[in-house]
Amino acid sequence: MHGSTEQTTSDSVERRLRRATIYPGWLALSGTTLLFALGVSIPYRYQFVPLAASVLLLGLPHGALDHLTLSRARDRRATGRSLAAIGGLYGLLGGLYAVGWFFAPVAGFAGFILLTLLHWGQGELHALLTSIGVEHLETARQRVATALARGTLPMLVPLVAFPDQYRLIATTLVGLFGTTDIGPLAVAFTPRGRVVVAAAVVALLAGTLALGYRRTSGPTGWAFDAGETALLVVFFATVPPILAIGLYFTLWHSLRHIGRLLALAPTARTALLDGDYRRAFGRFARDAAPLTAAAILILAGFYALVPATPATTVELVGLYLVFIAVLTLPHVAVVSLLDREQGVWTEPTPRLLERPGS
Repeated sequence: MHGSTEQTTSDSVERRLRRATIYPGWLALSGTTLLFALGVSIPYRYQFVPLAASVLLLGLPHGALDHLTLSRARDRRATGRSLAAIGGLYGLLGGLYAVGWFFAPVAGFAGFILLTLLHWGQGELHALLTSIGVEHLETARQRVATALARGTLPMLVPLVAFPDQYRLIATTLVGLFGTTDIGPLAVAFTPRGRVVVAAAVVALLAGTLALGYRRTSGPTGWAFDAGETALLVVFFATVPPILAIGLYFTLWHSLRHIGRLLALAPTARTALLDGDYRRAFGRFARDAAPLTAAAILILAGFYALVPATPATTVELVGLYLVFIAVLTLPHVAVVSLLDREQGVWTEPTPRLLERPGS
């Protein structure tokens, strides 16, 4: 009986989370894609708005509960020891990566792209298995391949479709640390390099979707997977990179991760079950506010430390992206531990809620 009740609760939470954290991303990305496909353009200066807004709205805050996440996943209260462990993790991994940017900015940028590819693919996989509920990703290898394939979409499709703008972002980020030479990364922006990148993305997407189609027990879940993949491909091939990344980071990736956190917090989960989204997200905002504010203060200190003081909008956004990269490394470590707790890579149906009876 307990197991049946737990399953019913989980199913109800998943339905609520689809409405609150999946549908908005679908609407935002498909609507923006349609606008650009119809020839509508947005002035360059306004394309930075979603990324700038993400400092306070969903983006930066989505990682501000890392100190509570694992405790909640284990159905325990956070202790001084657990908080210190997460703080130490951030200080060690984030600190080392930050120092790396000052001494090897090109390697730092390459690491940023790879790390973000892995992490955003990781987030895609969790949403597919829980909130969307696909059934065709049966094995760990399939899940790894799907995560990699999904991660290539925001990180590599814009490189193929908008090489000049992508290169501008790359040179801006490394330029904050005293160089505009992106070294061996320049080959990726050549016509041949872009063909190789495009071929790799197509092969990975086609392979994972074909294997999933062969193994699906019903077409609905696979259709959602294929439909989302197609939407993301067209979106990132059509919408200019800085706008596309801002919208995806805020309304797709961050919102889905916040939904995962809401499911773990008893108060927020109860609000979801009651259909009270305002109370659920209000609880998240309250919990995330202290560390979001602390992160903004650290960002201000980072501004004072970089060799080339940011002066233009693109340079300020570049600084923010570097800062996000620094925070992403320890954040990935926490999310990977959460994945392990919830069986994302191994269990037929990963847990959305904390473990019953733990």
